[in-house]
Amino acid sequence: MSTIGVSANRLEILQIAKAVAEEKAIDRSIVIEAMQEAIEKAAKSRYGQEHDIRAVIDADTGEQSLWRIQTVVADKDIEDESMQITLTDAQKIDGDLDVGDEIKEELPPFDFGRVAAQTAKQVIMQKVRDAERDRQYEEYKDRVGEVINGIVKRVEYGHVIVDLGRAEGVIRRNDGIPRENFQPNDRVRAYLYKVSREVKGQQIFLSRAAPEFMVKLFAQEVPEVYDGVIEIKACSRDPGSRAKIGVISNDSSIDPVGACVGMRGARVQAVVGELSGEKIDIIPWNYDDATFIVNALQPAEVSKVVLDEDEQRVEVVVADDQFPLAIGRRGQNVRLASQLTGWQIDLITETDDSERYQRDFAERTALFMKALDADETLAQLLASEGFDTVEEIAYVAPEDFIQIDGFDEEVAAELQARAQDYLERLAAEQNERRKELGVEDAVMELDSMTPGFAVKLGENDVKTVEDVAGLVPDDITGWREPGPDGKPVFQPGILKKGEMRKDDAQIFIMKARVQVGWIEPEALAELEAQQAADQLGEEMDLTEEEKALLALGELGSSDDSEELEIDLEALAAEGGDEAAPQE
Repeated sequence: MSTIGVSANRLEILQIAKAVAEEKAIDRSIVIEAMQEAIEKAAKSRYGQEHDIRAVIDADTGEQSLWRIQTVVADKDIEDESMQITLTDAQKIDGDLDVGDEIKEELPPFDFGRVAAQTAKQVIMQKVRDAERDRQYEEYKDRVGEVINGIVKRVEYGHVIVDLGRAEGVIRRNDGIPRENFQPNDRVRAYLYKVSREVKGQQIFLSRAAPEFMVKLFAQEVPEVYDGVIEIKACSRDPGSRAKIGVISNDSSIDPVGACVGMRGARVQAVVGELSGEKIDIIPWNYDDATFIVNALQPAEVSKVVLDEDEQRVEVVVADDQFPLAIGRRGQNVRLASQLTGWQIDLITETDDSERYQRDFAERTALFMKALDADETLAQLLASEGFDTVEEIAYVAPEDFIQIDGFDEEVAAELQARAQDYLERLAAEQNERRKELGVEDAVMELDSMTPGFAVKLGENDVKTVEDVAGLVPDDITGWREPGPDGKPVFQPGILKKGEMRKDDAQIFIMKARVQVGWIEPEALAELEAQQAADQLGEEMDLTEEEKALLALGELGSSDDSEELEIDLEALAAEGGDEAAPQE
């Protein structure tokens, strides 16, 4: 290709263009355009870069021509004599020419020198390379999500370059399975997860470590998965070591776990073999989060599960001898279970859980002794009956007291009177403290406000309604952020964790913003309706679109779902009442 010149053999030019186009799987016209560009660049080196020189190669005959182009301008407007020609001079050549026309001057053929030939070769190869990359992008961009077969071409610094036939892909070091070594000409299967336009380097990215790769392998090995009878709802992997998949059957007569395992484990072993011996736990999926979390922690046995839906965290209690099994080697089992379920899992032993319960029990007992002026036995009895706060004792239905052995209406009335007196004294003390902190009386008029809440606001330098309006929900409820080890760590807000839900905190702040005139009341009503619709939609398992229609009051009822006819304002008001923090 380095000997191409304007005087080159016509047939040779076409043969070269055809050969390159077939080798790179691109259109021949692109190669010919690249040759024309190379000739133009070489000609400019010979005649001067300031000239507008164009080369033309006939795609049928291979005939080549070289032209210098000049634009006709008015005599007074000429600025660049190499690119322009005056109207007077142009009409001497052709009387029909006018301003704006182009005049062509054919240049004689010439032979490339060594430097010009090398430059031309680089131009052609770059153009061909760009065309090849465009072709690869267009060919593979719609195949993202497929499992691709290829042959290892070479390994560079841990990155495996794979020959896909008409393109090359790359399995980067972090996309491969650890300790898996490939040699040139080895056959390999991988998951195509990204195709991007890159100026240099590979642009087809493959992975053998992605969870989706395992899902696709099961679809190939298990006909029920391929047909959609069995769904793989979630997958988590520690590539090359262990994995968990959650499966569910849409046909009650088919066992999803047994189908994925296969006769004598044949199906799962086929996947294990492809993944270099990676052990796979097949977990029954369950729409009940607590049940699925218990299943995901197999083979460990779980004693108790406590969900915190707002934080998407779950506390799992296991027997002391089950704790190492639940954690797994280097925390692998609990980590994979957390990834599989989407919940942050906090493991605790039964011993630690019992000790914590005893501490909580002692604290509640001491509180009840102080607040109710009761003896230890009575305070312990109330704590053991499930009372957590003085508010519960003060405002619980009297019949709930009477159900306790040894309690009658007189005892219940006395206890509730003492509890209410204590709360009134506490509220008075907190109100005085609120004034000392400089919290304005206007803050007390906000919905969901209590003296205790106002004290906590004042201690955090929130003293006016404008200060409240400037908060965000996280300021009140707390938030999580990555800790030194990368795990999320809870950062406390103004209120203790669990005292107010994030949605209620948002409504509380929005009401303050309405009061100070920052937003219109309609925006608050819209948010309340949306939250009410989201809450109902969660209970009724509606789609996001249906929730949006519900919030707008546009989701009508049908004979089959009369429950959709709800009073959104009433539901929103109920949600607002729940926003009050517990003292």
